[in-house]
Amino acid sequence: MNNTTKKKADPAIFFSAVVVLCIYAAVFIAEQTIAPTSMLFTVLKKGATYALVAVSMNLLNGFTGIFSLGQAGFMLIGAYTFGIFTIPAAQRINVYQYYNGGIVQFSLPWFVAMLLAGLMAAFFAFLIGLPVLRLKSDYLAIASLGFAEIIRAVFQWDKLGVITNGSNMLNNYPTFNDFNIRNASGKVTVYLSTLVPFIIAGVCIGVIILLINSTYGRALKAIRDDEIAAEAMGIRLASHKRLAFCISSFFAGVGGAMLAMYQTTVQAKSFTTAMTYEILLIVVIGGIGSVTGSCLSSFLFVACSEWWLRFLDQKQVIGTFQVPMLRNGFRLVVFSVIIMIVVLFFRQGIMGTKELPDLFRSQHKKEKEAQGK
Repeated sequence: MNNTTKKKADPAIFFSAVVVLCIYAAVFIAEQTIAPTSMLFTVLKKGATYALVAVSMNLLNGFTGIFSLGQAGFMLIGAYTFGIFTIPAAQRINVYQYYNGGIVQFSLPWFVAMLLAGLMAAFFAFLIGLPVLRLKSDYLAIASLGFAEIIRAVFQWDKLGVITNGSNMLNNYPTFNDFNIRNASGKVTVYLSTLVPFIIAGVCIGVIILLINSTYGRALKAIRDDEIAAEAMGIRLASHKRLAFCISSFFAGVGGAMLAMYQTTVQAKSFTTAMTYEILLIVVIGGIGSVTGSCLSSFLFVACSEWWLRFLDQKQVIGTFQVPMLRNGFRLVVFSVIIMIVVLFFRQGIMGTKELPDLFRSQHKKEKEAQGK
Protein backbone atom coordinates (compact mmCIF):
# COMPACT_ATOMS: atom_id res chain seq x y z
CA MET A 1 0.00 0.00 0.00
CA ASN A 2 1.34 3.40 -0.97
CA ASN A 3 1.36 5.71 2.05
CA THR A 4 2.71 8.68 0.14
CA THR A 5 0.35 11.62 -0.10
CA LYS A 6 0.18 14.06 -2.94
CA LYS A 7 1.41 17.53 -2.16
CA LYS A 8 -1.38 20.06 -2.36
CA ALA A 9 -1.02 22.87 -4.86
CA ASP A 10 -0.24 26.20 -3.26
CA PRO A 11 -3.17 28.56 -3.95
CA ALA A 12 -0.89 31.57 -3.41
CA ILE A 13 1.12 30.61 -6.50
CA PHE A 14 -2.11 30.27 -8.50
CA PHE A 15 -3.31 33.73 -7.43
CA SER A 16 0.13 35.17 -8.24
CA ALA A 17 -0.02 33.70 -11.74
CA VAL A 18 -3.50 35.20 -12.21
CA VAL A 19 -2.20 38.64 -11.15
CA VAL A 20 0.70 38.41 -13.62
CA LEU A 21 -1.63 37.39 -16.46
CA CYS A 22 -3.94 40.29 -15.61
CA ILE A 23 -0.98 42.68 -15.81
CA TYR A 24 -0.10 41.35 -19.26
CA ALA A 25 -3.72 41.69 -20.39
CA ALA A 26 -3.85 45.26 -19.04
CA VAL A 27 -0.66 46.17 -20.91
CA PHE A 28 -2.07 44.79 -24.17
CA ILE A 29 -5.41 46.60 -23.75
CA ALA A 30 -3.72 49.88 -22.78
CA GLU A 31 -1.47 49.68 -25.83
CA GLN A 32 -4.49 49.40 -28.13
CA THR A 33 -6.51 52.20 -26.49
CA ILE A 34 -4.01 54.85 -25.35
CA ALA A 35 -2.05 57.07 -27.73
CA PRO A 36 1.33 55.42 -28.55
CA THR A 37 3.14 58.67 -27.74
CA SER A 38 2.09 58.46 -24.08
CA MET A 39 4.92 58.46 -21.52
CA LEU A 40 3.25 55.43 -19.97
CA PHE A 41 4.70 53.17 -22.66
CA THR A 42 8.16 54.68 -22.27
CA VAL A 43 8.02 53.78 -18.57
CA LEU A 44 6.70 50.28 -19.25
CA LYS A 45 9.33 49.44 -21.89
CA LYS A 46 12.29 50.76 -19.94
CA GLY A 47 10.85 49.42 -16.69
CA ALA A 48 10.61 45.90 -18.13
CA THR A 49 14.22 46.13 -19.31
CA TYR A 50 15.49 47.40 -15.97
CA ALA A 51 13.42 44.77 -14.13
CA LEU A 52 15.27 41.96 -15.90
CA VAL A 53 18.69 43.51 -15.25
CA ALA A 54 17.80 44.24 -11.60
CA VAL A 55 16.66 40.64 -11.04
CA SER A 56 19.87 39.37 -12.64
CA MET A 57 21.88 41.59 -10.30
CA ASN A 58 19.78 40.42 -7.35
CA LEU A 59 20.71 36.85 -8.23
CA LEU A 60 24.29 37.78 -7.37
CA ASN A 61 23.92 40.36 -4.60
CA GLY A 62 20.78 39.05 -2.91
CA PHE A 63 20.81 35.29 -3.40
CA THR A 64 24.53 34.46 -3.70
CA GLY A 65 26.15 37.21 -1.67
CA ILE A 66 28.51 38.31 -4.46
CA PHE A 67 28.81 42.09 -4.54
CA SER A 68 29.41 42.86 -8.22
CA LEU A 69 29.18 46.24 -9.96
CA GLY A 70 29.89 45.17 -13.52
CA GLN A 71 26.30 45.06 -14.75
CA ALA A 72 26.65 48.04 -17.12
CA GLY A 73 29.63 46.36 -18.79
CA PHE A 74 27.68 43.16 -19.48
CA MET A 75 24.72 45.20 -20.73
CA LEU A 76 27.08 47.01 -23.10
CA ILE A 77 28.37 43.69 -24.47
CA GLY A 78 24.81 42.46 -24.96
CA ALA A 79 23.65 45.69 -26.62
CA TYR A 80 26.59 45.79 -29.05
CA THR A 81 26.31 42.09 -29.88
CA PHE A 82 22.63 42.51 -30.68
CA GLY A 83 23.20 45.63 -32.76
CA ILE A 84 26.20 44.27 -34.70
CA PHE A 85 24.47 41.05 -35.74
CA THR A 86 21.02 42.43 -36.60
CA ILE A 87 21.83 45.42 -38.83
CA PRO A 88 20.68 44.48 -42.36
CA ALA A 89 23.55 43.94 -44.79
CA ALA A 90 22.21 46.66 -47.11
CA GLN A 91 22.30 49.23 -44.27
CA ARG A 92 25.79 48.45 -42.95
CA ILE A 93 27.56 50.85 -45.29
CA ASN A 94 25.42 53.67 -43.86
CA VAL A 95 26.07 52.65 -40.25
CA TYR A 96 29.78 51.81 -40.64
CA GLN A 97 30.39 54.72 -43.00
CA TYR A 98 33.92 55.31 -41.69
CA TYR A 99 34.84 51.61 -41.85
CA ASN A 100 33.57 50.55 -45.30
CA GLY A 101 30.57 48.72 -43.89
CA GLY A 102 32.51 46.77 -41.24
CA ILE A 103 33.60 43.14 -41.42
CA VAL A 104 30.26 41.55 -40.48
CA GLN A 105 28.27 41.37 -43.70
CA PHE A 106 25.26 39.31 -42.62
CA SER A 107 22.38 39.67 -40.15
CA LEU A 108 20.70 37.27 -37.74
CA PRO A 109 17.06 37.08 -36.60
CA TRP A 110 16.45 39.25 -33.54
CA PHE A 111 15.79 36.34 -31.16
CA VAL A 112 18.98 34.55 -32.23
CA ALA A 113 20.97 37.76 -31.79
CA MET A 114 19.40 38.31 -28.36
CA LEU A 115 20.42 34.81 -27.28
CA LEU A 116 23.90 35.44 -28.68
CA ALA A 117 24.04 38.71 -26.73
CA GLY A 118 23.46 36.81 -23.49
CA LEU A 119 25.99 34.12 -24.39
CA MET A 120 28.64 36.70 -25.28
CA ALA A 121 28.12 38.48 -21.95
CA ALA A 122 28.31 35.13 -20.13
CA PHE A 123 31.55 34.27 -21.98
CA PHE A 124 33.19 37.53 -20.88
CA ALA A 125 31.87 36.91 -17.36
CA PHE A 126 33.54 33.50 -17.34
CA LEU A 127 36.89 34.99 -18.38
CA ILE A 128 36.63 37.85 -15.89
CA GLY A 129 35.33 35.58 -13.14
CA LEU A 130 38.43 33.37 -13.14
CA PRO A 131 40.60 36.00 -11.39
CA VAL A 132 37.94 38.37 -10.01
CA LEU A 133 35.82 35.88 -8.06
CA ARG A 134 38.82 35.06 -5.90
CA LEU A 135 38.27 38.48 -4.33
CA LYS A 136 35.60 39.29 -1.76
CA SER A 137 33.38 42.15 -0.68
CA ASP A 138 34.54 45.64 -1.70
CA TYR A 139 37.54 44.35 -3.63
CA LEU A 140 35.27 42.28 -5.88
CA ALA A 141 32.97 45.27 -6.41
CA ILE A 142 35.88 47.53 -7.39
CA ALA A 143 37.36 44.91 -9.73
CA SER A 144 34.03 44.31 -11.51
CA LEU A 145 33.44 48.05 -11.76
CA GLY A 146 36.88 48.47 -13.31
CA PHE A 147 36.06 45.75 -15.82
CA ALA A 148 32.93 47.64 -16.92
CA GLU A 149 34.95 50.81 -17.44
CA ILE A 150 37.63 48.96 -19.42
CA ILE A 151 35.00 47.35 -21.66
CA ARG A 152 33.41 50.74 -22.31
CA ALA A 153 36.77 52.21 -23.35
CA VAL A 154 37.73 49.21 -25.49
CA PHE A 155 34.47 49.26 -27.44
CA GLN A 156 35.17 52.88 -28.44
CA TRP A 157 38.68 52.03 -29.67
CA ASP A 158 39.11 52.97 -33.34
CA LYS A 159 41.06 49.78 -34.06
CA LEU A 160 37.87 47.80 -33.34
CA GLY A 161 35.78 50.16 -35.44
CA VAL A 162 35.21 47.54 -38.16
CA ILE A 163 33.26 45.58 -35.52
CA THR A 164 31.96 48.11 -32.98
CA ASN A 165 31.90 51.22 -35.20
CA GLY A 166 34.33 52.89 -32.80
CA SER A 167 32.90 55.86 -30.93
CA ASN A 168 30.06 56.17 -33.44
CA MET A 169 26.61 54.82 -32.68
CA LEU A 170 24.97 51.70 -34.06
CA ASN A 171 21.46 52.01 -35.50
CA ASN A 172 19.11 50.62 -38.16
CA TYR A 173 18.67 47.34 -36.26
CA PRO A 174 15.29 45.89 -35.11
CA THR A 175 13.52 47.81 -32.34
CA PHE A 176 10.41 47.21 -30.27
CA ASN A 177 8.33 49.21 -32.75
CA ASP A 178 9.04 46.58 -35.41
CA PHE A 179 6.80 44.15 -33.53
CA ASN A 180 3.71 46.23 -34.30
CA ILE A 181 1.44 44.57 -36.85
CA ARG A 182 0.79 46.74 -39.90
CA ASN A 183 -1.59 46.50 -42.84
CA ALA A 184 -0.70 46.74 -46.53
CA SER A 185 -0.60 50.54 -46.41
CA GLY A 186 1.84 50.54 -43.47
CA LYS A 187 -0.68 51.63 -40.81
CA VAL A 188 -0.37 49.92 -37.43
CA THR A 189 -3.38 47.71 -36.72
CA VAL A 190 -2.16 45.96 -33.56
CA TYR A 191 0.39 47.50 -31.19
CA LEU A 192 2.81 45.02 -29.60
CA SER A 193 5.86 47.22 -28.96
CA THR A 194 5.19 47.27 -25.20
CA LEU A 195 3.83 43.76 -24.72
CA VAL A 196 6.86 42.10 -26.37
CA PRO A 197 9.46 43.48 -23.90
CA PHE A 198 7.13 42.38 -21.09
CA ILE A 199 7.05 38.87 -22.54
CA ILE A 200 10.84 38.72 -23.01
CA ALA A 201 11.51 40.02 -19.50
CA GLY A 202 8.79 37.78 -18.04
CA VAL A 203 10.21 34.61 -19.60
CA CYS A 204 13.76 35.44 -18.45
CA ILE A 205 12.65 36.35 -14.92
CA GLY A 206 10.60 33.14 -14.80
CA VAL A 207 13.73 31.13 -15.61
CA ILE A 208 15.63 32.94 -12.85
CA ILE A 209 12.82 32.18 -10.36
CA LEU A 210 12.93 28.48 -11.29
CA LEU A 211 16.69 28.56 -10.80
CA ILE A 212 16.39 30.23 -7.39
CA ASN A 213 13.83 27.66 -6.21
CA SER A 214 15.89 24.70 -7.43
CA THR A 215 18.52 22.78 -5.47
CA TYR A 216 21.13 24.91 -7.20
CA GLY A 217 19.40 28.06 -5.92
CA ARG A 218 19.36 26.69 -2.39
CA ALA A 219 23.09 26.05 -2.71
CA LEU A 220 23.59 29.70 -3.69
CA LYS A 221 21.62 30.84 -0.63
CA ALA A 222 23.75 28.58 1.55
CA ILE A 223 26.88 30.25 0.15
CA ARG A 224 25.36 33.66 0.90
CA ASP A 225 24.53 32.73 4.50
CA ASP A 226 27.78 30.95 5.44
CA GLU A 227 30.51 29.96 2.98
CA ILE A 228 32.33 27.73 5.47
CA ALA A 229 29.19 25.79 6.36
CA ALA A 230 28.22 25.53 2.69
CA GLU A 231 31.62 24.12 1.79
CA ALA A 232 31.39 21.66 4.67
CA MET A 233 28.09 20.44 3.20
CA GLY A 234 29.85 19.60 -0.06
CA ILE A 235 29.03 22.72 -2.07
CA ARG A 236 31.87 23.68 -4.41
CA LEU A 237 32.19 27.40 -3.78
CA ALA A 238 34.32 28.36 -6.79
CA SER A 239 32.22 26.57 -9.41
CA HIS A 240 28.88 27.71 -7.94
CA LYS A 241 30.01 31.33 -7.73
CA ARG A 242 31.39 31.24 -11.26
CA LEU A 243 28.20 29.72 -12.64
CA ALA A 244 26.03 32.25 -10.80
CA PHE A 245 28.21 35.05 -12.15
CA CYS A 246 27.85 33.75 -15.71
CA ILE A 247 24.08 33.23 -15.43
CA SER A 248 23.59 36.72 -14.02
CA SER A 249 25.73 38.17 -16.81
CA PHE A 250 23.80 36.20 -19.43
CA PHE A 251 20.53 37.87 -18.43
CA ALA A 252 22.28 41.24 -18.10
CA GLY A 253 23.40 40.77 -21.71
CA VAL A 254 19.81 40.02 -22.75
CA GLY A 255 18.77 43.15 -20.84
CA GLY A 256 21.39 45.12 -22.75
CA ALA A 257 19.91 43.87 -26.04
CA MET A 258 16.46 44.95 -24.81
CA LEU A 259 17.84 48.37 -23.90
CA ALA A 260 19.30 48.67 -27.41
CA MET A 261 15.87 47.92 -28.88
CA TYR A 262 14.28 50.47 -26.56
CA GLN A 263 16.78 53.25 -27.28
CA THR A 264 16.96 52.47 -31.06
CA THR A 265 20.69 53.34 -30.98
CA VAL A 266 23.74 51.96 -29.18
CA GLN A 267 26.76 53.97 -28.09
CA ALA A 268 29.32 52.84 -25.53
CA LYS A 269 29.52 56.18 -23.72
CA SER A 270 25.94 55.80 -22.42
CA PHE A 271 26.80 52.64 -20.42
CA THR A 272 28.42 54.49 -17.54
CA THR A 273 28.88 53.53 -13.92
CA ALA A 274 25.79 55.61 -13.17
CA MET A 275 23.74 52.94 -14.95
CA THR A 276 25.11 50.25 -12.64
CA TYR A 277 24.34 52.43 -9.61
CA GLU A 278 20.78 52.87 -10.87
CA ILE A 279 20.34 49.10 -11.10
CA LEU A 280 21.87 48.63 -7.64
CA LEU A 281 19.57 51.31 -6.25
CA ILE A 282 16.56 49.51 -7.73
CA VAL A 283 17.66 46.27 -6.06
CA VAL A 284 18.11 47.98 -2.67
CA ILE A 285 14.79 49.83 -2.86
CA GLY A 286 12.90 46.71 -3.90
CA GLY A 287 14.57 44.49 -1.32
CA ILE A 288 17.80 42.53 -1.57
CA GLY A 289 16.70 38.95 -2.04
CA SER A 290 13.26 39.67 -3.53
CA VAL A 291 12.51 39.20 -7.23
CA THR A 292 9.10 40.83 -6.82
CA GLY A 293 10.69 43.84 -5.11
CA SER A 294 13.20 44.31 -7.94
CA CYS A 295 10.39 44.27 -10.52
CA LEU A 296 8.19 46.73 -8.60
CA SER A 297 11.01 49.16 -7.83
CA SER A 298 12.17 49.11 -11.48
CA PHE A 299 8.88 50.55 -12.69
CA LEU A 300 8.68 52.99 -9.75
CA PHE A 301 12.24 54.19 -10.38
CA VAL A 302 11.71 54.70 -14.11
CA ALA A 303 8.31 56.36 -13.58
CA CYS A 304 9.74 58.84 -11.06
CA SER A 305 12.91 59.64 -12.99
CA GLU A 306 11.41 59.75 -16.49
CA TRP A 307 7.83 60.92 -15.94
CA TRP A 308 6.32 61.92 -12.61
CA LEU A 309 9.04 64.36 -11.51
CA ARG A 310 9.77 65.91 -14.90
CA PHE A 311 7.78 69.05 -14.05
CA LEU A 312 10.39 69.95 -11.42
CA ASP A 313 12.88 70.73 -14.19
CA GLN A 314 10.66 73.47 -15.61
CA LYS A 315 9.70 76.87 -14.26
CA GLN A 316 6.16 76.93 -12.88
CA VAL A 317 4.10 80.13 -12.63
CA ILE A 318 0.87 80.24 -10.62
CA GLY A 319 -0.85 83.50 -11.51
CA THR A 320 1.89 86.09 -11.03
CA PHE A 321 3.83 83.96 -8.55
CA GLN A 322 6.80 81.96 -9.81
CA VAL A 323 7.48 78.82 -7.81
CA PRO A 324 11.04 79.12 -6.48
CA MET A 325 13.84 76.57 -7.02
CA LEU A 326 12.15 74.83 -9.97
CA ARG A 327 14.79 74.68 -12.70
CA ASN A 328 16.77 72.21 -14.77
CA GLY A 329 18.28 69.53 -12.51
CA PHE A 330 16.00 70.13 -9.49
CA ARG A 331 14.19 66.87 -10.31
CA LEU A 332 17.31 64.91 -9.39
CA VAL A 333 17.56 66.71 -6.05
CA VAL A 334 13.99 65.80 -5.09
CA PHE A 335 14.46 62.28 -6.41
CA SER A 336 17.56 61.85 -4.23
CA VAL A 337 15.64 63.05 -1.15
CA ILE A 338 12.86 60.54 -1.86
CA ILE A 339 15.42 57.75 -2.17
CA MET A 340 17.02 58.75 1.15
CA ILE A 341 13.62 58.65 2.86
CA VAL A 342 12.89 55.20 1.43
CA VAL A 343 16.28 53.86 2.52
CA LEU A 344 15.92 55.34 6.03
CA PHE A 345 12.39 54.14 6.76
CA PHE A 346 12.32 50.97 4.65
CA ARG A 347 15.73 49.51 5.36
CA GLN A 348 14.78 46.12 3.94
CA GLY A 349 13.25 47.70 0.87
CA ILE A 350 9.68 47.60 -0.34
CA MET A 351 9.35 43.81 -0.19
CA GLY A 352 12.23 42.80 2.07
CA THR A 353 12.78 39.15 1.17
CA LYS A 354 9.11 38.46 0.41
CA GLU A 355 7.70 37.49 -2.97
CA LEU A 356 4.26 37.96 -4.49
CA PRO A 357 2.90 34.56 -3.28
CA ASP A 358 3.95 35.46 0.28
CA LEU A 359 1.50 38.38 0.23
CA PHE A 360 -1.39 36.05 -0.58
CA ARG A 361 -0.24 33.62 2.12
CA SER A 362 -0.14 36.44 4.68
CA GLN A 363 -3.63 37.57 3.70
CA HIS A 364 -4.94 34.00 3.89
CA LYS A 365 -3.38 33.58 7.33
CA LYS A 366 -5.00 36.78 8.59
CA GLU A 367 -8.39 35.62 7.31
CA LYS A 368 -8.02 32.28 9.10
CA GLU A 369 -7.03 34.03 12.32
CA ALA A 370 -10.04 36.33 12.02
CA GLN A 371 -12.33 33.35 11.50
CA GLY A 372 -10.81 31.61 14.53
CA LYS A 373 -11.62 34.58 16.73
